[in-house]
Amino acid sequence: MYDRFNREIYYLRISVTDRCNLRCTYCMPEEGIHLLRHEDILSFDEIAGFTKVAVANGVSKVRITGGEPLVRKGIITLVRMISEIEGINDLSMTTNGVLMNQFAHQLKDAGLHRVNISLDTVDPVRFTTLTRTGNINDVFKGIDAAVSAGLLPVKINCVIKESKEEEDAIAVAQFCENNNLKIRYITQMDLFEGHFSTVDGGTGGLCSFCNRLRLTANGKLKPCLFSNIEFDIRELGFENALKMAVDFKPETGSKNQTGTFYNIGG
Repeated sequence: MYDRFNREIYYLRISVTDRCNLRCTYCMPEEGIHLLRHEDILSFDEIAGFTKVAVANGVSKVRITGGEPLVRKGIITLVRMISEIEGINDLSMTTNGVLMNQFAHQLKDAGLHRVNISLDTVDPVRFTTLTRTGNINDVFKGIDAAVSAGLLPVKINCVIKESKEEEDAIAVAQFCENNNLKIRYITQMDLFEGHFSTVDGGTGGLCSFCNRLRLTANGKLKPCLFSNIEFDIRELGFENALKMAVDFKPETGSKNQTGTFYNIGG
């Protein structure tokens, strides 16, 4: 699939839940969030069905996100359903790693190829402060489990405020070097204000080469993270929603005043 700016669209990011077991300060407001109703969240059959249509139209790379995807009940079954779709050559997941120790080997057996694990600090106290609830040892165990299961390469997503020379970022980079992990620096973004930049160590934020679409947990297909444009796959049908998302994909990001990171998946 090519959009009107001749960009090949072959990457689908699927948010499977808006729920999370952490409350990171830059992602969720302190007062909590208004959660989607269970009946509004896409079923496994709907997710797999749409993914099949997307793959038939040229998608070959799929990433499972959240919220935190591992809190979605039955996630192993969903990973298996997606992995069995012929034509996907890169199936990955972004996770906070807290439950990875429990699921890593099952995910690998179900067909997941690799994972990105979020880690913004290696200081236990700072981690608990940033996540409001988290225990960093759970993430360390999760990283070890992902490596042991062969979900390689394990990439670490490190959110920075301005520079990778910040104290926490330097410490995370050293941790990655010591443990043979790849690091990606993601500058803290603001959807409402339209603040975003390129990912250091990845391809995110490069509008002129953007190859992705995003499916939210409640079935909204978004051609751009930094845009209000979205197409409901239930109302429009899988084929029509896919075609419209590609046709109306903007040349560059601007602002998103209707969505949030926890329900789009970043």
